[in-house]
This record gives sequence, structure tokens and C-alpha cells, in this order.
Amino acid sequence: MEERTGEAYELGEQLTVVGARLAPGDAAPDFALDSFDGETMQTIRLSDSAGSVRLLNVVNSLDTPVCHVETHRWETMRGDLPGDVRVYTISMDLPFAQARWQSAENVTHKALSSHRDERFGHDYGVLIKEWRLLQRAVFVIDRNGRIAYAEYVADQMREPDYVAAITAARRTAGKDA
Repeated sequence: MEERTGEAYELGEQLTVVGARLAPGDAAPDFALDSFDGETMQTIRLSDSAGSVRLLNVVNSLDTPVCHVETHRWETMRGDLPGDVRVYTISMDLPFAQARWQSAENVTHKALSSHRDERFGHDYGVLIKEWRLLQRAVFVIDRNGRIAYAEYVADQMREPDYVAAITAARRTAGKDA
């Protein structure tokens, strides 16, 4: 498995990221991640939403300040996206913790948990080896399952480029950016 150094850090701590980076045009790896709605555990696959544009907001943990702010921002920015764009926040938090956080914070877009194994992190090139958490990243996946946009955020204390991601999602959905 490929390991990358110098591409992620926090407060001067250099981190090792596992997995190859994805780029526009690459096939988006399918995934099977857990989602808990407060009553039922579900397995959500990328392939379940085939034919839709997907925006994946990948965060370290919803219980950290930057991830908290970022996930709230995506919740409010969903209104800037065409209705057929699905927004998912993905972390290695337990699905029960994600559901509690969403309920307390009034966040309604799907939270997906990759807590069971590291496959999502490997496949999307976002697994931080030292933390066993995911590197902050944003992916836009087109209706045909191809990466249309990818941003890997190096500084884990910074938010992603929302404007670039929204523009890419609107363009991918066939709406004016």
C-alpha cells in the first residue's frame, strides 16, 4: 500500500497518508459504510446513489472544532447545490456518535462511518496512519461514478475550498457554476 509523507500535517506534526491520491477522471472506488439514523443501522454504498452527483465531505472526526464547523457549513451550503447532488460526511467516528452529533447539531445530510475497517481510507487515499483517522478532503463524483473534483487538504486545521467544490458540483450536475 502506498504511503505519502509531506501531504498532511497538523500544528507542525507531519503525518503519513496511506493510499494513492485520486484525480479527476479516475473511477471512484465503491464503498460500504455504516449509517445510523437513530433507530436503524444501514450499509450505504456509493453504488446505491448511481446516477446522482455525490459530494463527499471527508473529515477527521465530528468532535473536533474544524470538522464541526466544516460539516455545519456543508449543511447550510446544500441550498447552493442542485437538488440531485447528494452530500455525505464521512469519518471514522462510530455511527452512533455521528447520529448523536447530527441530532444535537440539527444536521440532516447523511453521515457515513468507515469505523469497521480502513478500506475507504486506503481506496480514497485519505487514511492518516498515525491517527487511524481520515485526512480532510472533498470529492465530487459524477453520475457515472468518476471523480470530477478532488481536494486533499494538507493542513488539518484548515477548511477546504468550499467555492471550488460547490462550483465543481454544480458543473458536474449540469448547472451553471
